[in-house]
Amino acid sequence: MSLAPESNRPEFSWRQDGSHDELLDFVRGVGSYTSDFDLPHQCHAVFVRSPYAHARIVSIDLTNALACPGVQAVITGADLQEAGLGTIDPLVAFNGQDGKPMFKAGIPVLAWPQVRHVGEAVALVVARDRLAATHAAEQVLVQWEPLPAITDPCQAIESDQIRIHAHCPNNLALDWADGDEAQTEQIFRQAAHVESVDLAEPALTACSMEPRAAIASWDAQAQRLTLIASTQGVMVVRKILAEHVFRIPPQSLRVLTPHVGGGFGAKVQAYPEYAAILFASKRIGLPVKWVATRLEAFLTDTHARNSRLRARMAFDARGRILGLSVDNIVGIGAYTSTYMAIVGTNNTKNCLSSVYRVPSIRIRSRLALTNAMPHGPYRGAGRPEAIYLIERLIDQAAISMGMDRVSLRQRNLITPPEMPYQAPNGQLYDSGDFPRALTRVLHLAQWDQFEERRQRSARQGHLRGIGLCCFLEVAGGILEEPADLRFPGNGEIHLHLGSQAMGQGHLATYPALVAGRLGIDLARIRLIAGDSDATPGLVATVASRSTMMAGSATALACDEAIRRGRLITAHLLEVDVADILFQAGRFTLVGTDRSIALLDLAKHMAAVEDLPPELPTSLDNVALFTSSAMTYPNGAHVSEVEINPDTGEIQILQHTAVDDVGTVLNSEIVNGQIMGGVLQALGQVLGEQLVYDADGQLQTASLMDYSVLRADVSPNFVLEHQEIAAQSNPLGVKGAGESGVAGALPAAVNAILHALSYRGIQHMDLPFTSGRVWAALHRS
Repeated sequence: MSLAPESNRPEFSWRQDGSHDELLDFVRGVGSYTSDFDLPHQCHAVFVRSPYAHARIVSIDLTNALACPGVQAVITGADLQEAGLGTIDPLVAFNGQDGKPMFKAGIPVLAWPQVRHVGEAVALVVARDRLAATHAAEQVLVQWEPLPAITDPCQAIESDQIRIHAHCPNNLALDWADGDEAQTEQIFRQAAHVESVDLAEPALTACSMEPRAAIASWDAQAQRLTLIASTQGVMVVRKILAEHVFRIPPQSLRVLTPHVGGGFGAKVQAYPEYAAILFASKRIGLPVKWVATRLEAFLTDTHARNSRLRARMAFDARGRILGLSVDNIVGIGAYTSTYMAIVGTNNTKNCLSSVYRVPSIRIRSRLALTNAMPHGPYRGAGRPEAIYLIERLIDQAAISMGMDRVSLRQRNLITPPEMPYQAPNGQLYDSGDFPRALTRVLHLAQWDQFEERRQRSARQGHLRGIGLCCFLEVAGGILEEPADLRFPGNGEIHLHLGSQAMGQGHLATYPALVAGRLGIDLARIRLIAGDSDATPGLVATVASRSTMMAGSATALACDEAIRRGRLITAHLLEVDVADILFQAGRFTLVGTDRSIALLDLAKHMAAVEDLPPELPTSLDNVALFTSSAMTYPNGAHVSEVEINPDTGEIQILQHTAVDDVGTVLNSEIVNGQIMGGVLQALGQVLGEQLVYDADGQLQTASLMDYSVLRADVSPNFVLEHQEIAAQSNPLGVKGAGESGVAGALPAAVNAILHALSYRGIQHMDLPFTSGRVWAALHRS
């Protein structure tokens, strides 16, 4: 990766060769992140933020701030309105069940004349250095008129006394539903048993190791803006900022992303800080840099989860599932962010059948505006909520019906002869062996020997529990993705992708895919991403779609290069194309030693004259892969835990996972993705929670208060893969980035509640902190 400061035009690219280890670079601390870069003559930005969750801005006095040494500009929301800047609007919106469109509240770049969450920016100070900017920001005097605030999504839609937006009654942005309500209710009336759950899922934040950062610059000669920022998709960010905010052609804005220290969905958003510093850079004619503090990250990174999950499941007398009804209330924060409409609706709905035969499914989702930071996708993005509901329902039903929890699952699993399976929620499962995954995970976890281990723990005064989850999630998102494969003639192959790396190991995957498909030395492959000037497509890195979509497009681009190369080689050798064989990087005339290396062919193409018009003139091509369907990563997970009743402390002893992510291209990368997802799920189970007080003040805005899972409490992992190729893409992959969350969250909760059941505790909501567990045990 290189930055060319002399030209103010950064160029980001990644080269993979056989001796290079990208992951080792990160461990050694030699990654290159946004905050590592500086541009000549750059200034620094500091934001003035609201201390109130809800208030009117009576006035802003900039006099003292403007008089501070080194200050280049102080900009307010009124300035931006006068300049005609727009808001950051959602890219996705649905109609409600009444046919009315979703209420869309775009995020202002700088709030004026009202703020709707703590930390919302109302002014931007730009100075020669960060210290001067910080000092000047403290001199901005804002007069406030506080207003009542509301942060609980259920309370927000139950009362109309506090309106976050004047034109949104009851703060209900969307009342959405799917499925036949009358049919489902008829099934419930005839059921032998109905099980219900009411689960509170608190709000979380991604808490990425790398806080958000950005550098904006304005090229007056080219009349063009450039943004370097930590994003999950340069093209999405460019589109929103150019079209929605600045109302300029997308080509007038270049967006670049270097290494990203964790995205998890939070960095897909085009944030107001990016637009604000772009405006400031153009105004003062100098680059402007901003790096978020950890407090700013807690306050202004998109929040996630924050749902009230209510569901009922109907069973017949033999324990077979008859129907499922879900009522979901999702807090979305003060504004409607880029993809939030999908998270709380389709993403949850699409997973509700999971691996089970569920003849009838009905879901209602209500998206509630609250006085909190706007919410967005976070690893799983609505899908783990569906699995959590289903697995809790089945565990509770097993107790209520006096059945074994494994047997109850087994009798409801979809079997391989039923594939392709049409689920009632609209999904067509193309592959999978769900019973085999369950059988295998029980064996690996030594489920049958658990009672011996439990008694051993009991003799030591500890509670031991084991929990199971069978799951299926839906991956892929938008089912179209290009790959741009280029042969510059210098002995290299350049692969341009819109899919960006955030620690998933793209360098270990895509160059190897090209090298293997084309028979080329790995050192010859160069992966280029994170630059809107060189990136095809529009979709960000989300929805566990990278290898499925970008990988498949890459495979098609390689196949097209081979096809073109065979045509050109046949012309040069004056033979029929059917006699040209491509193998190990060479085009060979069958039965002879006459051959041309692929890279040599690309190198000499420019010198070839008088090619017939029907022949390609280059191996360069852009391949567009369109998937026929989503993919369905699935599996079975088992968590085993031990609880110390004297302290409430929970130890996750072992997590066992059998995952079907389709064809595994790189087992090390896939294992890392599964473990990462599991650990983030365990963080949610054991302690992560954003807590607001009655006035909308965030009480967990530091790492002293927000409990991120530590490495020293990581469980022993037992991982295995059940490779059943997906039928919807040429690589047979299904996606691995988020399935660890979907499997681990319910498995860990079920294990903890199983342990607590020996003391009579049947239900607790997330998170299971030691203090809450201790209190529950002593109450019992």
